[in-house]
Amino acid sequence: MRFLKNPKILITAAVIIAAIVVALCLLLRKKPQAAAVPVVAVDTVKVDNVSVYGEYVGRIRAQQFVEVHARVEGFLEKMLFDEGTFVKKGETLFIIDPTLYRANAEKARAKLNKAKAAEQKAKRDLDRIRPLYEQNAASRLDLDNAEAAYEGAKADVMESQAELAQAELTLSYTTVKSPISGYISERRADIGSLVGTGSSSLLATVVNSDTVRIDFSMTALDYLRSKSRNVNLGQRDSSRGWQPSVSITLADGSAYPLEGLVDFADPKVDPKTGTFSVRAEMPNPDHTLLPGEFTKVKLLMDVIGNAIAVPTKAIDIQKGGAYVYVVKPDSMVERRYVETGPELENTIVIERGLAKGEAIITEGYHKVRHGMKVNPVSARDSVASKNAAE
Repeated sequence: MRFLKNPKILITAAVIIAAIVVALCLLLRKKPQAAAVPVVAVDTVKVDNVSVYGEYVGRIRAQQFVEVHARVEGFLEKMLFDEGTFVKKGETLFIIDPTLYRANAEKARAKLNKAKAAEQKAKRDLDRIRPLYEQNAASRLDLDNAEAAYEGAKADVMESQAELAQAELTLSYTTVKSPISGYISERRADIGSLVGTGSSSLLATVVNSDTVRIDFSMTALDYLRSKSRNVNLGQRDSSRGWQPSVSITLADGSAYPLEGLVDFADPKVDPKTGTFSVRAEMPNPDHTLLPGEFTKVKLLMDVIGNAIAVPTKAIDIQKGGAYVYVVKPDSMVERRYVETGPELENTIVIERGLAKGEAIITEGYHKVRHGMKVNPVSARDSVASKNAAE
């Protein structure tokens, strides 16, 4: 044990032990892991025709809504329809007591017959006087009187004919007929009531709702945007393959299966509301749409051809503008400024800054930066894996 007391040997042993410990630490130390490459969902930019819509609140009204009025005074004798049913144009609805008006027509007819008899007599008198005057057997005065009597008789006949026509027309008003085909309301006057041309003239209303009109209002800004895209609401344009059309939502939230076309736009703006009125016509063959109800209107305002539309979630909105993150073929990220257009539900139109076929990050751009390498995964594959995990 003499070597344990030798200092040189102890120092050498300590150095050797320290070297062994350091070597063991170096061997046992874990190698540093490479920085993880973030996984992002990407989608390929496509070009397609994009439809631009506007949503408004509209009100439905019948194409024709006609009030049936009494045009003569009298007691209501008959009602010849069932309330709420369909009536045809020209169908008799009411009968007003015609006794007085029939008597007036007979009186006018008798007056006409009397005038015609007087005309015939005046004509015969003139025919006798004229040859006598030519033979100097009658004076010029006699001829003038005969001619004047005949002209007066003819005028009386014309006057009587006009009076008879007026009396017969008034008599026809006692038979109240439907002015249009449609569904008739309940009666506004009971049988036996005295009706006339004043406040008591309204008898019923007839509604033709085979085609309805949808009224809604657009803002002046919407109008200017339409004009900037050369879309004139209310006017047909044969140069394009689409027309401004509307679709509506029913009260239960379901979509009405038919579409209508915009046929009118008010040329002026209401200064009180800053809006202008627009009207569309829509077929209503099953009378599902009821006049007077409110509905949600979706208006096709424009169709942008060969447009680029990307998911709204792919846009990074900053103070300096809108940006997207483009993944290049070498998996490097480029933060790119883009000019945006109309928003369409969950997508937004890119007017400048992107090209067809480029890949953009739709999910995960918040964990990347410009110039970073990423592991791109198709957005469809990403959604599929999420659904499988759920």
